[in-house]
Amino acid sequence: MTTAVQEPARRAVPPKPPRIRLRIVGWIVAALVLAAHVAAWNATEISVSALVEGATGMGEFLSEAIPPELSSDVLGESVSAAVVTLWIGLLGTTLSIPGSLVLALLATRGSAPGWIYQAARGLLSFLRAVPDVVFALIFVTAVGLGPFPGVLALVFHNIGVMGKLWAETLEEADPGPAQALRSAGAGRVQVALHALLPVVTPQMVGLLLYRFDVNVRSSLVLGLVGAGGIGFLINQAIQLFQFDEMLTHILVVLVLIVVVDQLSALIRRLLGSTS
Repeated sequence: MTTAVQEPARRAVPPKPPRIRLRIVGWIVAALVLAAHVAAWNATEISVSALVEGATGMGEFLSEAIPPELSSDVLGESVSAAVVTLWIGLLGTTLSIPGSLVLALLATRGSAPGWIYQAARGLLSFLRAVPDVVFALIFVTAVGLGPFPGVLALVFHNIGVMGKLWAETLEEADPGPAQALRSAGAGRVQVALHALLPVVTPQMVGLLLYRFDVNVRSSLVLGLVGAGGIGFLINQAIQLFQFDEMLTHILVVLVLIVVVDQLSALIRRLLGSTS
């Protein structure tokens, strides 16, 4: 008596796409990318000949800018304006913390009801989509020239950026402590304060320091539209064809950026050593 031996069922293996199809798709993608670059080249009116012809004018510009004007009056005014630029970046960062934190918690899944979550996400998208320069132009019109509109512009834009970054950090946190508190009957606020925030605080502080670095640079650009700081002096020097003074202001900006970079790196190292 013979017994039939049943072979084990083989798993169906999906057929591999033909190489010819992959090649066709690759050529189509490459053609689309090339067409996009050609369209962008034409739309932006890039001209190598114009760049070559402008070399003479650039040489004259540099000859007028070098050497920089290092008189005590110009240098003192430049340093004073650089300090104002630093304060604009600092206040634009720190004053945005409460709004960023609240919106980040509301824009984190599970921390707020669905409609509040969607509204918070929409508000963050709007604040992030509007450039800080546009905010500065609006607030310059509203409250006048000076550093104050620059601070307001950075606060509103930074709330959108920091709220988004912090919300993503909260959503990537270890879900274990949050689930334990929920199982114990804790509410949304208690879970956020005692489970989510303590876990991700070092990452949030690191992102805040990064935004401070960016905001100091942004405050320089905001000065070009009348929001005070050393950017205003650079714009004024260009309009008056005082290119040697402009170069002085740029060198002071360079020193300011290096100092801020080193300070941020030092704070990150201190936080890393204590965590």
